[in-house]
Amino acid sequence: MKLGEFKLVAVEDGTFRLDGGAMFGIVPKSLWSKIDPADERNRILIALNPLLVRTGTQNILIDTGLGDTRGRKFDDLFDVNCGKLLKSLEVLGTPANKIDIVILTHLHFDHSGGTVRRADDNSLETAFPNAKYVIQKGEWEDAHNTNEVTKGSYLPEELDVIDASGQLELVEGNCEIAPGVRAAVTGGHTKSHQVVLIESGGQTCVFWGDLIPMSAHVNMAYIMSYDLYPVETLEQKRLWLQQAIEGEWVSYFEHDPRVTFARLVRGKRRINVEKLSPDRADYS
Repeated sequence: MKLGEFKLVAVEDGTFRLDGGAMFGIVPKSLWSKIDPADERNRILIALNPLLVRTGTQNILIDTGLGDTRGRKFDDLFDVNCGKLLKSLEVLGTPANKIDIVILTHLHFDHSGGTVRRADDNSLETAFPNAKYVIQKGEWEDAHNTNEVTKGSYLPEELDVIDASGQLELVEGNCEIAPGVRAAVTGGHTKSHQVVLIESGGQTCVFWGDLIPMSAHVNMAYIMSYDLYPVETLEQKRLWLQQAIEGEWVSYFEHDPRVTFARLVRGKRRINVEKLSPDRADYS
């Protein structure tokens, strides 16, 4: 997809499944199951769609999916079918060593798992050897200081591979990461969760991360039970959705198996999602 002078491409890492009730919070199953039917274990299909931004001078990857370094027990629990990211990038003509910047919205395993890969000796190494990894300092600290609620979402031993490589770049607060690409801290899902704004030629695309993980979550009441600060999520959704609608931004939904790129239009009773045709790697 063209965005001014930039090219935006949906990159697939694969899918996994999460509990449908957790994904939609207080919304009854009788409502959310009409949108996303659950399997026999009450799990719904979750896509893992990082975004490749080609600015003309840099290749920027936003989030990295789940990767394939987990074990059999983990894969069964979440019905994991992942690890396609690097192959997808190769097909696009942008292999891992051509990525200049990796931006992580936050450090939960389904967003940061693809930052590392298995080397020939089975040790872990960074998956993007020439990239700097841009992460909010507060998120990095929280990933290394977990509690009973948060510890299952982070894999600090994998994140430490980035630190040891010298590729880690910690930022604090809203900032420009590259010309036309900036991060804005929203909180809500985690204390330091950030969305990414891509701007070129008078056009804007917002990478929602887990502030609005799927298109169904444009509904104000649809807030994940995984969000540590749900009231903050509500406030931030109201603020950012208004800007996206008024500015006619392109929205990018990282976890939606049916919709990646879309525009949002305010209807009489709800926000309508108008799907846009994505550019995506075809490596079937």
